[in-house]
Amino acid sequence: MRPGLMPLLCRIIVVMALPLTAFMSAANAAGDLSRQDPITVTVDLGSPGTHEFIPNKLRFETGKLYKLVLRNASDAPHYFTSHAFSQLIFTRKVQVTQERDGKMVTLAEIKGAIREIEVYPGHSAEWWFVPVATGRVTDLHCGVRAADGKTHAEHGMTGEIVIE
Repeated sequence: MRPGLMPLLCRIIVVMALPLTAFMSAANAAGDLSRQDPITVTVDLGSPGTHEFIPNKLRFETGKLYKLVLRNASDAPHYFTSHAFSQLIFTRKVQVTQERDGKMVTLAEIKGAIREIEVYPGHSAEWWFVPVATGRVTDLHCGVRAADGKTHAEHGMTGEIVIE
C-alpha cells in the first residue's frame, strides 16, 4: 500500500460514518418514550344536561405518545370506558389533576392496565398512552345511569376510536 494512503482511508471512513451515527442516534431517540413530547387530545365529557363525548370520534397513530385529557364540565360524573381500546395501547400513566391558582396540579398518578376512567363534575384526568396496535374501536361508552334509569350511553354518550 502506498505510504499515507492508510491515514487517508481512515479519515474517509470516519467522515462517512458520522452521519450514520447521528441518524442511528436520532432513530433510537424516536422510540424513547422519555424523550417524546406528548400529543395532547382533549375530550369533553358532556356539558350541563347533556350526555356526549366531544369529539366522539378519536384518531391516534401507533408509536406516538398521547396525553388524552378527559374534562367533565357537566353536572354528572361520566365514564370513559373501552375494553377494546385498552387492548390496543400501552398505558404509561393516568394522572388526576385539579386547577389551583390558575394552573393544573397533579394530585395522583396511577400506573398499569386501565380500561375505564370516571371523572367527576368539574374535574379532569389525563391518560398518557402509546398505541401499540392498529384497529377500530366501537365500544367507547359511558355506563353511568341517569335519573331515568337509562345509561348515559343509551342517551348517546358513545364514541369511536381509530388507531392507524
